[in-house]
Parts: sequence; structure tokens; C-alpha cells
Amino acid sequence: MTQHPSRSADPDLVGVTVRDGVELAYEVFSQQRTPTVVLVPTWSIVPSRFWKAQIGFLARHYRVITFDGRGSGRSGRPEGAAAYTDEQYAGDIVAVLDATATDAAVLVTESCGASWAVHVAAKHPARVTGLLAIAPSCGLDVDTPGRDDVPWDEPLDDTHGWAKYNKHYWLGGGYDDFTEFFFRKMFSEPHSTKQIEDAIGWAHEISPQTLADTTAGRLGCDGAVCAPIAPLARQVTCPVVVVHGTDDRIRPQTFGEKLAEVTGGDLVLLEHAGHSPSARDPVKVNHLIAQFVDRLHPTPPRRTWTRAASRPPRALYLSSPIGLGHAQRDVAIAAELRARRPELQIDWLAQHPVTRVLAQHGERVHPASAWLRNESGHVEHEAGEHDLHAFQALRRMDEILVHNFMVFDEVVADGDYDLVIGDEAWDVDYFLHENPELKRFSFAWMTDFVGWLPMADGGAREAALTADYNAEMIEQRARFARVRDRSVFVGDPDDVVEDDFGPGLPSIRAWTEANFDFAGYVTGFDPAQLEGTERLRAELGVGPGEKLCLVTVGGSGVGSSLLRRVMDVVPLVREAAPELRFAFVTGPRIDPASLPAYEGSAVLGYVPDLFRHLAACDVAVVQGGLTTTMELTALNKPFVYVPLRHHFEQNLHVRKRLDRYEAGRHLAYEDAMDPDALAEVILKEAGRDVRYRPVATDGAARAAAMLAELV
Repeated sequence: MTQHPSRSADPDLVGVTVRDGVELAYEVFSQQRTPTVVLVPTWSIVPSRFWKAQIGFLARHYRVITFDGRGSGRSGRPEGAAAYTDEQYAGDIVAVLDATATDAAVLVTESCGASWAVHVAAKHPARVTGLLAIAPSCGLDVDTPGRDDVPWDEPLDDTHGWAKYNKHYWLGGGYDDFTEFFFRKMFSEPHSTKQIEDAIGWAHEISPQTLADTTAGRLGCDGAVCAPIAPLARQVTCPVVVVHGTDDRIRPQTFGEKLAEVTGGDLVLLEHAGHSPSARDPVKVNHLIAQFVDRLHPTPPRRTWTRAASRPPRALYLSSPIGLGHAQRDVAIAAELRARRPELQIDWLAQHPVTRVLAQHGERVHPASAWLRNESGHVEHEAGEHDLHAFQALRRMDEILVHNFMVFDEVVADGDYDLVIGDEAWDVDYFLHENPELKRFSFAWMTDFVGWLPMADGGAREAALTADYNAEMIEQRARFARVRDRSVFVGDPDDVVEDDFGPGLPSIRAWTEANFDFAGYVTGFDPAQLEGTERLRAELGVGPGEKLCLVTVGGSGVGSSLLRRVMDVVPLVREAAPELRFAFVTGPRIDPASLPAYEGSAVLGYVPDLFRHLAACDVAVVQGGLTTTMELTALNKPFVYVPLRHHFEQNLHVRKRLDRYEAGRHLAYEDAMDPDALAEVILKEAGRDVRYRPVATDGAARAAAMLAELV
């Protein structure tokens, strides 16, 4: 099955079974593993994608089944409350077990799913080896203050608060308002914008009438009959763990306490957590699920322990896979770090295209790297024509970030690493701050920009979102400064933007100067020591008296549009300047054969040490990525840079830095779409003599000196 670029795992089997005329769509992950974990549907207001933060991690260890509950996702939507009783949902679980040839499974539930799993565990005890219920919302004799007094099926004049939880309000046009209210209640934790956004989007995949039917069936209204859950819960014989947040504003923790009491199960309270810890605290929930499953199905562990004094110093290096720039500088820093600590062993937890660079330099890639989901693939999936909304792309990469952090967590748990270096390893930095108890090593964070910034056309909403992300980061650093043993900015204080993090938040530059050490820029090479430039020009077909224009778009697959735009003006440019030849570098993720070649031009694929080709050119056309533009700056080459549209880092952070160095000619992509304008700017740059501000060449050494202190 083709890998989906934005999912944390891909199913081995996708199927549909039919029960009483209702289609039930299911997916099976890691079909050959044992035991089986079923992630049970919740209320039909969300589909099985709700479990996205769990699937990837669990599927690396167990066979995992998910399915859309009736009324949601790809499953059927029968009409009437009688089709949505607890008994119907419980029957669906058994039907999916049968359809997937599953004799028995661990059932993991959230919210309403607890009732349905209790039915199955009580009536089909051989099919359920364990039940883990998160935030159970089931028919127990427990009060929910402020909610129980509101009638579900009577028209109301007051539609404030829980009065929105009303069939007539939904069907009368208040559904949008209800979903906003409900999910803000559900995610009571601060900085839950993405989880709320996801859930509201899913809620609009079904109709208000369908949700009304599912609710009436669960409540025993409109002719539906529901059996009391407590007597069934007392019949459950399998092990039970109940997990409940103490700040659950949908169903209070007394629901969890009661279910644990009547089933004889264990109770785990999550202080200050809301109704959906699986989405808001996924690392903790993933650990709880794995601990429960492993307790039920233990496997003999085989471990080797080495006395601390006998362990060689070890570092784990994480290099962002979005492009190749991080890899180039990180290899240079690693070399300098080894020069200071020759006994240091460095492993890399890395993805393509970083692994391509690491292989070239003989670095050791940790075998667990094969478990990582590729972030570059997600970015390419998000991109349009020379357009990448970098901030939103990162937000929508949430399930990949959770999955990749869980891989990292397992690697460091077994690796005895003294130092972890994260070059814009957003997943590791974020989830270590969310779960600081998992830090068991020195941690150095590196980045070349600070602060999420809104693009102008994003309006007030994007400004609010970026400010919220910034505020969360500032709060994390203030509370858990110990998580980072070093914060290294790749650049100088003057490279930091002057903007504020958001309304009421500090200046980005002032905060960065107070919280970071500055290494200066890391090029990974010294321009004065480069050799072989003329030989390389000859290999590219550049003769005496000719000039070379190098066109390159970095290490991701986002740049094909710009390559094609420049290719289309090659005849136009060469008509005016026949001495100008072109070389197009596609990088590791664009097939050179997919692009045309004009007379006087060559198309190259991945080029190791691209800076050598940059040194051989007379002019360049590039995207707005920091690494390539700063390499050209260090080499004093005239260049045109065309930032990706909506890419806040390229348009704001990088442009600010290039302006400081008085380097490059900025060209908006809209202007590059005009062949005459694009040809004209290339010709102007090709004839320009440039003298930029000098770029320091000792950045790698300075960064390595900071890191060596942590080993």
C-alpha cells in the first residue's frame, strides 16, 4: 500500500464489513504482529482519525485495529435513535473482530466507547483480554454539574453553556456554535488550538441529524432502549485500567472513579488534564497503553547493562530533514566536536535526505531511523506551486511529530547517551518540555530562527495562532529551563528579527539574546580554501569567456515550479547573453529526468557539497532557504532568491538576515512568473559586481565548543 505522506502509519488492510445493513469501515495496522489492540470509536462526532497520535507508535509494537463508528467517517449512517444504542455499537466491535479474524484483543476506549467495550467484555469475555478506558463517559449514576439539568430533547429559549447540548438547537442552526463550545470544553488545557481545530473539522463531516440520532440512542430517547451499564461493568472479568483527567469538563473524574470501582480496575488520574488526553497528552497516554498491553502479554526481555565507568561518551544527533542545509552544517559541527572529544561516539537519528549527506561523510545512522516517518514527504504534500505555508504545514504534521518523538524516546531509553543534539528537532524539544521526566541526558537545542510569525494575508486568525504557539514555548522555557542544557542560535544577535512574539509578549530579539548562546553562522567550509573551481566549470561545459548561472532549489521536492520557470527563460536569456550557460540542480527529491533541458543548459540531480558548485558559478537563482543563500553570501556571488510563498521563515527571518549582509536580490514568485521580468533580473545579476558583508568561518568550531562542555 502506498505510504500516505502525512500519516504516522499506513494500514496493511483496509476493509468494510456489514452488520445489519450498516457498513463498518476498518483498518488493520501491522497485521503480522501480536497481540491485537483495538482503538474503539468514541462518540460519532469524530471518526477513527481521532486516534492518530496513538496509531503509529502502537503499530510498531502490536497489531492495531481502528474503525469508524456507525454515523462517522467512512462507515454507514443509519437513521433513527434505535440504530445507535450501546448494544448496537458493542455489536459493531464484535463484527469488526470477526471480519479481521481477531480471536481476542485489548480494547482501548475514550469517552463513550467505554460503555460499548464494557458490553463486549461482559457478554463476550473470551474476546477481550483487557480494557483501558480513557475519560469514560458512560451511563453510570454520577452527576455532571451544570449539564444534567439541561433537557436534551426539549426546545430551549436559553442557549448558553450546556443548553447548547440540545437536539433542537443543533437542528435549528446552532450546530456550529455547539461544536465550538463542546470542543473548547473538551480541550480544557491551554494552547489546544490544533486539537480543537481538528475536532471541529471532523464534527462537520457528519450532519446535525446524524449526531442527534447517535445521542438519542445513547440516552435512550426517541424509542431507543439502553441497558444500565453498572450491572454489566460488574460482570467484567478481564483486567481494567481507567484513566481520567482531573480537569475533565465533559465528564468529571468521578465517572472514572466509579467505573474503576465497579469493574475492580486500576485508576490513573492525570492532574489538570481534560477530556481527551490521547490528543493533548499523547506521549503519556501512549506509555500508559503500552504498559498495560505489555503487562497482559509479557515478552521475556533481553537487556545488557554496562557499568557507567566503562561506557564511552555517546551523543545522539538529530538533524532536521526539511532540506539539506541542516545536514551540511551539522556534519561540520560533528567534525569539530570530534576534534575536541576524539573518544566521542556519535549516532544520527535521521531521515532522507539527511541520510544521503550522512552516508557521503561516513556517519553512523542509528537503525531506528528506519522507523521515522518522513517529514520532507509531508512538506511536499502540503506544498503548492512555489507555495508552502510553513507554519500551517508544521501544525498539520502533528501526528508525525508525535510518532517520531516516540521513536526517539525508545532510542534514548536504551542508548545511554550523554548528549542529545537537536538541530530544529521540533518534536523532541516540544515533547521533552511537555514530559520533562523523560529527559535523562544533556540536551542541546540549535536553531537559526526564533519565533513563529504570521504572513500578512493570514489575517487576525493566523496572528492569534502564531502568538499562541510562541506563548506556549515561552511558558515551557520559563517553567522547565532545565530541559535544554544549551540553546544555540546559528547566527549573531543582529540576525534575529525585531518583531514581538505577539500581543503582550516580549520582543523576539530581546528574549533570544537572554535565552540563547550565539555561534555565528555555520557554513561548513572556508571560501579561501576551496579548490577545483575551474575544473568543475569545465566539467559543466563552461568554456573560456563563458559564464555559469546555477539554479538550485534545496533538498526538498518543493522547488520544481521555480526550476521550470527558469528553464523556460533560458532561450530568452541566452539570446541576450549567449555566453551565459545554465546548470540546474534538482536535489535528492526531484527526478532530473522529469525536467526538460534546453541548449546551453545541463540538469543535475543530487550534488554532494553543493557549495563547490556555488563557488564555480557566476550568478545563481535559488529559493529563499537560509543555507544556500548564506553560502552564496559567503562566496560573494550575485544571486536572485525567490522565497516560497507563505513561507514565513524564508520571507521574514531569512530576508532580514540577507538584508543585514546586503546580499542577494529578492524576487517575488509572482514577478518570476513574467518571463521577461525573470530574464531581465537574471541578466542584471549576472553583470553585477558584489561585495557583501563578510560571513564568519568559525561558526562550526564555536558551536562545537559549546556542545563539548555538555559531554
